[in-house]
Amino acid sequence: MASLPEFVTMVSEPREDFTLLDSGGGRKYERYGDRTFIRPEPQAMWQPARDEWDADAEFVPASDADGGGRWHQYRPVPGEGWPMRWNGEVSFTASCTPFRHLGYFPDMDPVWRWMRSKIDGIGEPQAMNLFGYTGVGTLALSAAGVSMVHVDASKKSVAQARENARASGMEDRPIRWIVEDAAKFAAREVRRGRRYDGILLDPPKFGRGPDGGRWQLEEGLPPLMANVAQLIDDKSRFVFLTVYAVRMSALALGGLMQSHFASKGGRVEIGELAVREEARGWLLPTAIFARWSRE
Repeated sequence: MASLPEFVTMVSEPREDFTLLDSGGGRKYERYGDRTFIRPEPQAMWQPARDEWDADAEFVPASDADGGGRWHQYRPVPGEGWPMRWNGEVSFTASCTPFRHLGYFPDMDPVWRWMRSKIDGIGEPQAMNLFGYTGVGTLALSAAGVSMVHVDASKKSVAQARENARASGMEDRPIRWIVEDAAKFAAREVRRGRRYDGILLDPPKFGRGPDGGRWQLEEGLPPLMANVAQLIDDKSRFVFLTVYAVRMSALALGGLMQSHFASKGGRVEIGELAVREEARGWLLPTAIFARWSRE
């Protein structure tokens, strides 16, 4: 009988670019650089540690079920965003987006560090970031000497990623910027006979490709992972899959990954991403993941 994947919690600790100051009552109070924000957080079911939160802006969700909402500014926040820096290496612009995000996902910090540790020591490593968004993860690997392929269906997101590369002084690094449906691109890479030392996937629940193609996680993820497995060989080091805001278990992700990677050696692990709250040290869960790695 095959063993079950080990369960791991990857924790984003308070740091200069991001700190979860407090949480509770279905909301979270965060600091992004020198600015503070309040956003909805259904998993913060406890009471806040502080009586009052003094934020620059708050995202107030809409009353309908469409998941919309808008930002209320208590102090002026630049519409074009403000500069931030990760790990002293990656510069990027954070901003109040219409989707309640702020231009990057700070809970991915331990993931970027883990991937860098896995790929350390490889000569001329190559990795791919599918659903790469604004590119902070791509640049975190590029800063460690990894040749990158960055793929996202959003032309606007890829443009921001390229601007973040320029701000980081990485515009001349070996990075391919691809505006395309991530699943279609992965399938084409398989047909081309390509391989990678590492692959990061951060797929949305729903999405649209640049040609209007529809993405739905439960339907699209199994064939995508089958293709990802074909882009990994006996020298590859990692595959990392994160999933946000879905009614799905990490065990399901682990089973999917085991089905495609059991024959490749290495190990499959599952778990949760979490952010440590500064006020009490509590952990706020943010996403589930499955990862495969080879030492």
